[in-house]
Amino acid sequence: MKVTFFSTKPYDREFFDQFNPPFGFELEYYETHLGPHIVNAVEHATAICTFVNDKLNAEVISVLAQKGVQYIALRCAGFNNVDLEAARHAGLRVCRVPAYSPEAVAEHALAMVLTLNRKTHKAYNRVREQNFSLKGLMGFNLYGKTIGIIGTGNIGRAFARLMRGFGCTLLAYDVVESDELKGFGVQYLPLHDVFAQADILSLHCPLLESTRHLINVATLQQMKKGVMIINTSRGGLIDSQAVLEGLRSKQIGYLGIDVYEQEDKLFFRDLSHTIIDDDTIQLLMSFPNVLVTGHQAFFTAEAMAEIATTTLKNLSRLAQGLEPENPAAIVV
Repeated sequence: MKVTFFSTKPYDREFFDQFNPPFGFELEYYETHLGPHIVNAVEHATAICTFVNDKLNAEVISVLAQKGVQYIALRCAGFNNVDLEAARHAGLRVCRVPAYSPEAVAEHALAMVLTLNRKTHKAYNRVREQNFSLKGLMGFNLYGKTIGIIGTGNIGRAFARLMRGFGCTLLAYDVVESDELKGFGVQYLPLHDVFAQADILSLHCPLLESTRHLINVATLQQMKKGVMIINTSRGGLIDSQAVLEGLRSKQIGYLGIDVYEQEDKLFFRDLSHTIIDDDTIQLLMSFPNVLVTGHQAFFTAEAMAEIATTTLKNLSRLAQGLEPENPAAIVV
């Protein structure tokens, strides 16, 4: 089987090359993202492998089907960038990696909480300039604070376990409640009650039509003044313009985002010598109480190994006429 990869970086190649020998696939790598501009480059591939910012719309899927592609393997959990109806109509199977070290993302969310609170990034820069003043570095104890967790799938549950260790009060909202979390004291409440009571709000839900711009002008007004909001899930969960106004009015006290609604034009690239014409991200990064990372929450050695092995196993089983070992891996 030939598998053509898009949106690849050296670390993707390293891990897929490392775990491919037992499968014996022919791997072809493109650094560019998949879209109408490059889809015709796919030749003699049985499968393509894509990431979060690749565009698999009806036009792209139609070309892939014409070229004989049978499988679309997403090396990520989300699939909101795929036209599933077009894939179904074209007879393409779509698989994903439903869980790859949820602890990796949960731990990055915690790192953002601690960094924003204790201002370790600012302290690091200060002491390198021999400035040991503590002015402006005051934080708050996490112990006793109320944490609101929106979405309690694998990552949300991992985040809850971490925050439990700090002695926090844990509130959650999800359409499916977790018995595990209830067992150690997590209280499920309606969404507006979680918004109203949380000192820190962490988003771990998928991007659906029902969750797009979950954080907006109206929901921000339901929250405590000075709330901390952390998003390591999907950029579209946050209305960026509403958040900018929330920062200006001090309704939002701290914002940590590892994802961004327009990130496909920015993230995973070195733009240090480029003028970025996205005024929204530039404004967000200008606030001293905002922390932005470039979609790195997943980026641990353990997670990368899991992504590579699960993706290759999914394709191997599909090629043999079998379903993936984890039923959640199949999207279409």
